[in-house]
Formats: sequence, structure tokens, C-alpha cells
Amino acid sequence: MRVAAVDREDTFAAFGLPGTPGSADFWAAAGAPAAVPDGAGGWVTLFLWRGSGPVTVEFESWSDPVPLDRWEHSDCWYAEVRMPARLRVTYRFVTPDASYADPLNPAGAGGERSVAATPDAPGQPHWPDVGADAVLPVPRTRIRWASDRLGGRRTVRLHPAGGGGPLVLLLDGDDWLYLHPAVTAFDSAVAAGELPPVTLVFLPAGDRAAEFGCRPELWEAVRDELLPLVAESGVPAEVERLVVAGQSLGGLSALHAALEFPELVSRVACQSGAFWWTADASRRADPLAGPAGGAVAERLRRGADLSGLRVAFDVGEHETRMLPHCAVVEELAQRAGATVRVSRSASGHDRAGWRHALLRDVGWALGT
Repeated sequence: MRVAAVDREDTFAAFGLPGTPGSADFWAAAGAPAAVPDGAGGWVTLFLWRGSGPVTVEFESWSDPVPLDRWEHSDCWYAEVRMPARLRVTYRFVTPDASYADPLNPAGAGGERSVAATPDAPGQPHWPDVGADAVLPVPRTRIRWASDRLGGRRTVRLHPAGGGGPLVLLLDGDDWLYLHPAVTAFDSAVAAGELPPVTLVFLPAGDRAAEFGCRPELWEAVRDELLPLVAESGVPAEVERLVVAGQSLGGLSALHAALEFPELVSRVACQSGAFWWTADASRRADPLAGPAGGAVAERLRRGADLSGLRVAFDVGEHETRMLPHCAVVEELAQRAGATVRVSRSASGHDRAGWRHALLRDVGWALGT
């Protein structure tokens, strides 16, 4: 939510910025978005852009885009944005020609996005700040997977954190390779003793809508094609102790696999599972306006024995429309006998908020 435009230089001083906006002293002190209390339990956050305009700041799922204002005739563009308590959000600046990460912010998410957090958002100690130009570590071991069931070819990377151990299958694996440094974060968590050694499998998505819906093909292919390739790779991997970690549609798919392939999937870390999904959701004007819990809730109500399942559910506390769908599935899974952990992250529908839960919940799913 946008705040009324700044009309006095001393307003910038409230954010710790000296001098006239656009001056050398001003830009020397400028950095990542700064926040001050809004007097109502939330925050007012200042976003800055240096250059010509117009320019807009766009947020990942949390808010509508906010256009920046220009300070007089300077190269300073700014917007004060009201944020709720406990929020971590991905954002980018968009000009008429391109989109950019925030050059003033060292916390990036790929080449075109940055991450901002309110001062009261919990820390994420194992996830380092990475700038827009950073090259994230990519595991050397790779599998060329030509799938008969799914069609096409994809490259699956393997990383033995701490020497390797139970298999952690990361759905949407390219996001965890190239946007958020999961290799570094898992290595750090293992070194700190917060996770046992694990072997990460970065599974890139093909057609997400098709593969992550409640259909069997993906999990048949994982069982019959991918896991044998992992076993032959030479990387230490306890395939029998498999954790599936997925977000949004990936979280939906992970829990569906636990329901329909219990001999394969008995440990799940699910962040913001898309439990609004039904077979006809794409034909609704508003896909989230269907029955609470969607197809997974309907399947659970028909009866399921989940006594062998450990599943950690997490969803962003600012995902107001997702929360009812997730709450129904969480309750039904527990009634079906699953060992359930439920938490809420300081975010919207955003990987920047889910990533701390990813580490914590993988460890919990393994019983640590």
C-alpha cells in the first residue's frame, strides 16, 4: 500500500538519509530499503531508484505495483510503501524498457529481483545475501534424464551436502539453483548441526500445470526412471529415506504423491501448497474461489491411512486467500493419521519467505 508522497527533505532524514535527495551525500548513504514504524504496528518502507524514469516497483504476489515519484528534477525516484509486520518480499524495479534488481540492495534473487524484509521479520541465517551479478554454486554431478513417461529431456543436478545421505527431492529445482542458493544454505545448515548430511536432487519443472496437478505420471517417472538414475550416479544417496519438498503447485504434488504413492513418499516438506486445485480450476474465473482444500481435501474425506507420513505444512501468514485452503488440508491430514507440523512464514506467496521453512522442515521430516 502506497503512502502519501514525501514533500519535505527531512522526511528522507527519518530513513537515515542526509543531504538533498539526489546529491552525492544522499546516494553515498543510500542502501537497501529502509523502514520506520507506521504507528499502527506495521512499517513504512522507502524504495529508491537512481536514474531516469518512469519506474515502478513490483512485488512478488504481496501487493499491486507501486509507481515511484521523482524528487524535483533530480535522478532520485522514490516511493514510501506501507508494509505489515513480519514481511519478507521479493521485488524488482520495472522501467519501460526492462526490469532490474535493486542496485542498492545486496540481497538478490536472481539477476532481476531483490529481497526486502521488515525489521521484525525473523532472520534466515543460512541464506546469504547474493547480489544480482552473483554466480551461484551449481553442483558438478548431473543426470541427463530423458523421460519416456513425461517426454523431453531435462538436466537434474545432485549435491551431497555434508557428504550425502537421505535424498531430498527439490521440486522446481532450477529456482533453488539459480534464484536462491540452496546448495550454500543446506551446506551451512549441515555444518551447523541443524540438519544431517543429505543429498539434494534439483528436479527442474517441465510443464508445471500438467506435471504438478493430481496426476500419476510425474511420480511414476520419478519412481521408475529418475531414482534408478540417482542410484547409479555414484553420489551417496539413501533413496529409501526420501523427502519431497515442494512449494505452491509443487507442494500440492508432493502431498498427492504421499497419498497415492505411500511406498515412495512418506516424508514431505510442503510450503504454501496449492490446495485450491481441482481438475476444473483453470476454467474458473477465480481459481481460488472453489471448495476449501480442493481435490486433496476431497480425496482425504474419502478415506486415507496416512499413519506412515510425516508432513510439515508451512504457508505465508500474509496469504489471506491461501490460508483457508491450507488449514482444511492440514486438519484432514492429521485426522488421517499423519504426523503433522504446521507453521506460518513471515511472507506472502513468495520463495523468499519459504526458504527458511525449507531447511527447518526437511530436518523435521527426517526426524531431527
